[in-house]
Amino acid sequence: MAATGVCLFPTHLPSVIRHEFTSSSSSSGKSKFNPISIPSRRLAAVSTDPTPTILTTVNNQTGGSSGKEAHTTTKSAAAEKKRWPGQDQEELDAEEEEQERLSLTDYFEQAKDFVTSNGGGAGPPRWFSPLHDAGSRLDNSPLLLFLPGIDGTGLGLIRHQHKLGKIFDVWCLHIPAKDRTSFTDLVKLVERTIRSEHHHSPNRPIYLVGESLGACLALSVAALNPDIDLVLILANPATSFSKSQLQPIIPVLQVIPDSLPISLPHILSSMTGVLVANLEKGLGLPLPQTVEKLSRDLVASTTYLSVLADILPRETLLWKLQMIRSASPYANSRLHAVKAQTLILSSGRDQLLPSQEEGERLKRTLANCEIRTFENSGHFLFSEDDFDLVTVIKGTGFYRHSRHRDYVSDYIPPTRSEIQSVVDSNRWLSMATSPVMLSTLADGKIVRSLAGIPSEGPVLFVGYHMLLGFELAPMVTQMLVERNIHLRGIAHPMMFIKMREGRLPDISNYDTLRVMGAVPVSGSNFYKLLSSKCHVLLYPGGVREALHRKGEEYKLFWPEQSEFVRMAARFGAKIVPFGAVGEDDIADLLLDYEDQMKIPFLKGFIEELTDEAAKVRVGQDGEVGNQDVHFPGIIPKVPGRFYYYFGKPIETQGRKQELRDREKAHQVYLEVKSEVEKCLAYLREKRENDPYRSIFSRLQYQATHGFSSEVEIPTFEL
Repeated sequence: MAATGVCLFPTHLPSVIRHEFTSSSSSSGKSKFNPISIPSRRLAAVSTDPTPTILTTVNNQTGGSSGKEAHTTTKSAAAEKKRWPGQDQEELDAEEEEQERLSLTDYFEQAKDFVTSNGGGAGPPRWFSPLHDAGSRLDNSPLLLFLPGIDGTGLGLIRHQHKLGKIFDVWCLHIPAKDRTSFTDLVKLVERTIRSEHHHSPNRPIYLVGESLGACLALSVAALNPDIDLVLILANPATSFSKSQLQPIIPVLQVIPDSLPISLPHILSSMTGVLVANLEKGLGLPLPQTVEKLSRDLVASTTYLSVLADILPRETLLWKLQMIRSASPYANSRLHAVKAQTLILSSGRDQLLPSQEEGERLKRTLANCEIRTFENSGHFLFSEDDFDLVTVIKGTGFYRHSRHRDYVSDYIPPTRSEIQSVVDSNRWLSMATSPVMLSTLADGKIVRSLAGIPSEGPVLFVGYHMLLGFELAPMVTQMLVERNIHLRGIAHPMMFIKMREGRLPDISNYDTLRVMGAVPVSGSNFYKLLSSKCHVLLYPGGVREALHRKGEEYKLFWPEQSEFVRMAARFGAKIVPFGAVGEDDIADLLLDYEDQMKIPFLKGFIEELTDEAAKVRVGQDGEVGNQDVHFPGIIPKVPGRFYYYFGKPIETQGRKQELRDREKAHQVYLEVKSEVEKCLAYLREKRENDPYRSIFSRLQYQATHGFSSEVEIPTFEL
């Protein structure tokens, strides 16, 4: 099997929590609920009383000013209507609604409703579902339980709930302001909830998403349930509370009289930091949008300070801080028992907790933990404009429907905004190299477009892998933009798993590739992609081709025997051979593999890298088996131009029985290889006659005709 080798590069929350209880929360935190029927399903849970109960749901009608009129957003040019892979019109409309992501204003509106609708913050803890369109979620969606931070509202995911609700069964824990349930009793409540849910659906993973205090709660619950398939997603855990700037506030709160209004300076400054950060990150918006955004956020920060005081009055704030102070050592003492798959989200500018340092500590301590650090984010990570929890979950590969992840059946296609983000992040490379895309029509005519690419899958793209995979980003994004074709790449396993900690780049560098659907190389993944009628991208040359030596530009390093033809024929896939040239126009290879192996410390470095990376072609000899991992030393050049040529598709439909014969399959394999070499030769010859091969001539053309992306720069005659 070959691999792609290497590459560097809503519905508003209803305003009323519907609940019935026989007695209000006592000082011990014990209370009783009457069972409540839940329309979508029954979420079993338990209060601190030993009597089992069914916790609450929400009213299916929005109320107050939290409806659509309370928050509107001017659509940018980037949000122009376009249908992306796997989207029907209904999904497209939902995507447009998703662009109106909820803000701090919405958070405070909903929090205000919570406080006013349940007796000023009275009552015991309860679960609620923030979405009434539960029917839109995927079948067999995993359960997601959100455990709140110090505010206790359960509204921390308000900016993400619409997207989360499409792939999860989302429930949030609400802890009223006047409730005094202890941390250990909260642990018991959540623990009994997941026990009940596990009994109801034993094969469904349960996700615990927690921030600060909620993260301590999630870790403590996970330690009690190593036999249940739990996934923890923890934002800025409060397990480091002993080092927090909030510690000195506790004795102050103990002596301040109730009559004295108090605002927590650290929390307020952090929330102000969210506003500033969101403004800074939105400066690329048109001026009217920037002004509107600033005005809206300033209104939120001034108008709703009283709501914050209702959510966290002095006595509640004191209670929560004391709870965190006890919760932190409680959770830390049980970290050794946590076996759950865990993702730590750490903010680089957290003013309340040393989150970045704590994230690294937890990664070293927990048995199965990954970390993602957001250098420019503050403590309230879930509230920041450019943070998207669903994209992070997809990029880290944490989304699954069962205990073991299936890279094909568990895959969630990228949303329109995610695709646009990928296009934008690679725009500089496309602008610098002005890719020329050629394809071949059914009659053999070569055209300057991707019109010759088959729309219906399965389609297998087989081609040449440029140095360091430079060709990938322009090709994948152009396929999406021009033809709405989503390429699923078969990639080296080192992009998905590290055998051990060491010198290889962290797998977080490949999050975007996973969002875009790359899968680790394996026969089963290849089978599943073709059986799903995908457009699959395959590089038989793998790492050896992408990390080639001096003088080996545009030379194929394919195995002697066919690896993909019979599989393609099994599903009647069209095989599209292609070539891509231009690597020698953007960089010169200074230190290749042979050069580095002559230098002792670089040789040792290569051996370490290769030992860390998972092996692909174990047991194969020769060039194909020489898949040593190294970083070629290159010198950038003044950019030339990239050229792509997709040859005429080779049909395998109806040849399943014929191509079971190894000799006949090998003949097709050699035909594909020959066609790829012809594509490369064609491009290398024709580009010599391109008057716009140089970036300077292209800039001159654009200066005359405009720099818009709509302007197509000419090339050689076809």
